[in-house]
This record gives sequence, structure tokens and C-alpha cells, in this order.
Amino acid sequence: MMRVVLAQPRGFCAGVERAIEIVERALEKYGPPIYVRHEIVHNRHVVERLRAKGARFVDEIDEIPTGAVTIFSAHGVASAIEERAGKRGLPVIDATCPLVSKVHIEGQRYANQGREIILIGHAGHPEIQGTMGRIEGRVHLISTPEEVASLKVADPEKLAFITQTTLSVDDTRAVIETLKERFPSILGQDARALDPRWLDGASAVGITAGASAPAVLVEDLIDRLRELAEIELSVLSGVTENVRFRMPPQLSDAAG
Repeated sequence: MMRVVLAQPRGFCAGVERAIEIVERALEKYGPPIYVRHEIVHNRHVVERLRAKGARFVDEIDEIPTGAVTIFSAHGVASAIEERAGKRGLPVIDATCPLVSKVHIEGQRYANQGREIILIGHAGHPEIQGTMGRIEGRVHLISTPEEVASLKVADPEKLAFITQTTLSVDDTRAVIETLKERFPSILGQDARALDPRWLDGASAVGITAGASAPAVLVEDLIDRLRELAEIELSVLSGVTENVRFRMPPQLSDAAG
């Protein structure tokens, strides 16, 4: 007898499920072919199934015929790609994962504060290309703790870090810890963002974290709460992942 245990949650994240559904709905609404810049997700089975239905995956906007319905993949695209599609008059449906878009927004917010951005991720990954092409400011890409030592920044007091959403906790933990050792004032999603005034009059506090938040940041936040108050920590039991993101407006009325 073999015991098999299924973890919960599991399977594609909500952003990937949404991206696949966007391609399927677009094929139903507009008919094939539908052009997709980069593979919609990194899964050969899904890509081949969509290709059989009439999706055509391309590496560059220039490969797409004028007027053809175009989808940006879940990984997101650089601003220059979006502008090029606009100049060519391509009808674009953006399937960028909302969590990826959130990283873009956070990165630009830090850049607007005059901070240099440390982006933790893998060179050449479509999400990294998109993120680096979205942030107007200086962005340093690193993927290992060893690279932290060679970083050359203008002002160690004006730094922030963001991470590729698909990295695991193990991928990011050591890099973030090394960054904090070298640059103690670096900003990210960490406990220093907690304003003690938020706790005034509170008898209970809920903690949640996005898919791209390393566990070490959650642990740091709990430690920070312990400094501010006596706490009794409990953990909710696992539940089935049922998060759903909205469809783009072009497809919100499509069947499915």
C-alpha cells in the first residue's frame, strides 16, 4: 500500500489560470489565429493544446500581422513593447498576472522616491525582461547572494528590493538576508514598513502574504509584532486555492 498525500493549495496560480482562460476566450470570441507574445505560461502541455486551437506564439511583436488580435503573456512586457504594439495598431489583450503588475507598481513607487532598485531574479526570464522594461530608474539584477558584494550603488541609504514572482522561498531567502547585511536601510516588504500606530486599539491582527513574499519576511513581521505586544500566534488550516482575477474588459462578456 502506498500512501499519497496531496498538498493544498496546488496547481497553477490564479494568474496563470487567468492567462490560459484569456487565450481560450479570445479564440472563442475572435476566432483563430490569435497571436501571443511569448509562451503564455511555461508549460509545454498547455502551450501545445492552445496551439492546436489556433494560438500562435511569437517572440517579437514584428512577427504579428497588422490588425491581428495580440495577447501579452502572464509574465508581462516592457513599456517599449506595449508602445510598439500601439504604433502598429495591434488590438492588444493584456494577460499580465496581477501579481506581476503589482511588482511593477511597487518598483516604480520606489524609483519615484529616488531609490535604486535591486531586482532579485533570473536574467533572460520573460518576467524579468518585462519588469526591467517597466521601471523608469536604475535597476540592478541579481540572482545569488555572491552578487551582492559586487553591487555598485550611488547611495546605500536609498535602495529598495523587489523579487521575481515565480521564485521560491529558498531562491530568495539568502539573497535578501545578504542584501540586508550589506545595506541595512534597504526597503522591501519587511517589518520596518509596520507603523506601530496601526495597532492602536487592536485586539487581533491578521497576516497574509502574496505569492512572491518569501517566508523570512513573514517571520520578521511576527518578530516585530512580538516587540510591540504580547502575542498568541495561531495558524489557519489549509484551504483550497480559489482566488480568481478579473478578465480584461475585451473578454469580460465572452462565454466561459
